[in-house]
Amino acid sequence: MCGIIAYRGHKSNAARMVLEGLKKLEYRGYDSWGVAARTEEKKGGVETPDIFIHKKIGKIGELNLSELSLPRSNLAMAHSRWATHGGVTVKNAHPHASLEKDIVIIHNGIVENYLELKKELIKNRYEFVSETDTEVAAHVIHSEYAKCGDLEKAVLNALKKFTGRYAFLVMSKKHDMLIAARRGSPLIVGKGENGDYFVASDIPAFRAHTDEVMYLDDEEMVVIDESGARFMDLKKNKEVTKRLVKITWDTKEAEKGAFSHFMIKEIMDQKETIHRAINQDEKLIKKVAQAIDKAFGTYLVGCGTTGKVCMVGSYLFSRIAHKHINVEFGSEFPNFRHFIRKGSLFVAVSQSGETADTLEAMEVAKEKGAKLMALVNVEGSSMDRLADISIYQKAGPEKAVASTKATTAQMAILTLIAYACAGNIVEGKKLLLETASLINDMLNPRYEDHIRTLAEKIKDVESMYVIGRGMNYPMALEGAIKLQEVSYIHAEGFAGGELKHGPIALITKGTPCIALVANDEMKNEILSNAIEVKARGGFIIGVSPTNEEVFDYWIKVPDVGNASPIVNIIPVQILAYHLALLRKNDPDMPRNLAKSVTVK
Repeated sequence: MCGIIAYRGHKSNAARMVLEGLKKLEYRGYDSWGVAARTEEKKGGVETPDIFIHKKIGKIGELNLSELSLPRSNLAMAHSRWATHGGVTVKNAHPHASLEKDIVIIHNGIVENYLELKKELIKNRYEFVSETDTEVAAHVIHSEYAKCGDLEKAVLNALKKFTGRYAFLVMSKKHDMLIAARRGSPLIVGKGENGDYFVASDIPAFRAHTDEVMYLDDEEMVVIDESGARFMDLKKNKEVTKRLVKITWDTKEAEKGAFSHFMIKEIMDQKETIHRAINQDEKLIKKVAQAIDKAFGTYLVGCGTTGKVCMVGSYLFSRIAHKHINVEFGSEFPNFRHFIRKGSLFVAVSQSGETADTLEAMEVAKEKGAKLMALVNVEGSSMDRLADISIYQKAGPEKAVASTKATTAQMAILTLIAYACAGNIVEGKKLLLETASLINDMLNPRYEDHIRTLAEKIKDVESMYVIGRGMNYPMALEGAIKLQEVSYIHAEGFAGGELKHGPIALITKGTPCIALVANDEMKNEILSNAIEVKARGGFIIGVSPTNEEVFDYWIKVPDVGNASPIVNIIPVQILAYHLALLRKNDPDMPRNLAKSVTVK
């Protein structure tokens, strides 16, 4: 969730560099931010090291760096905080410092045993100015440093005391050194020129400076000083060599360009991302299909939007390949660990590849002997490295919190795998290529204007509903998520056949109800459900290849058979975006949400 960026190198504008990098991580969601830089000033003719710290509530995107007086420094780190322990205050914002700023840290994740550690520190006369677990961690490191006088050893000893998932960056005014360690939360090391190094929670933070990275794995630490970067395996207590990986995506892919927001840019990117998603090595797709055929139970697991994609996947495999696939949310999966055994196949689906609940589910499945597969957008992510097989979504950087292009890329790949399981990968690829071409025709200014007109009609409603059947039932759930995320309108998704079992009681005169209609065997049934809603006064918005009498407003989508969930969700994405604008919300950074959920 929170953003982390640090720099150590030969340049003297380290504080400015990390703040510029932090702006690139705004999409992760946060409520306050801060920066720390190690300085050396002459006092009485002697170079005296110190730590500059500046913290603030609000958005760093609003900051004009020229208005902030930053010191010269070659070592700095910055953090954007999404509140967990303690409210949104300057005191709770990161960085956090120990006594006399001997130790300064920033931190993602949660130190689960912080209260126990805090009680022990209070006994030793440590004082606290914040409510955070991070300040506790800073004092623990300081306590260890006081015992041994060695910063690296102090961090190692402190890490042994922490429970939970974390990513720590540590610096000290006494040492021209940066230390980073992770367990569960992502950290990536970027290698620049002339001994420059970056550490961040995501690549966009430093991508403008280097395209070479090294991934820090769980239970690993890196020490960066004048000699370079040294990596250590904390479990084995020995140094390890890391592979240098070249980043291939262009920095322009992570920019808005001519668009007002990332969300609408990424919706429009779907003209190309479906093509990229299905441009897979057929041998790899067939290998995955064979693994599903041989598996003693296959489990599709994701969270939030990706959880709904997994639900679509279960329908696709049933419909196309006549296979039963189990689906569960990452947070709930540990409850079903008893069904996993050697020979099971666990398929993790995630945009970031860092979703904490899904990662924990993967670890559970691995312990039980299951084979692991990852369907991710980020090569080198934690899920990618943990998996036995990985397929990349190829959607490019997705920076809006509300997922759009990654969602349809995931569905396209699952569709392709389902056809491969049926021994018909050629037919599947043909269908998806035709779908991608029709999406290209669909996403034009006139189409967007038509949906904007609808948004103007319904922007003031308190509640709305989305219904679907078959493969489009999960998309009804996903459509409701999109509307909730960015418009803040109360929205719910239902299986059309379930309306009469309770939810239809919510319908009053003028209540908008989006009906997702495909030209399949479910068409007549979902239209009947829409008629039921209209009879109670509902305002029916039809997303369908054909206009039907029951529709009060029709949004046309292509008739693409088994790819209907892909095309049916796109107009709802556009509608959510324009409702957000009309209601004066930020569609890229909705309140209380974060792009990459790296805490449980």
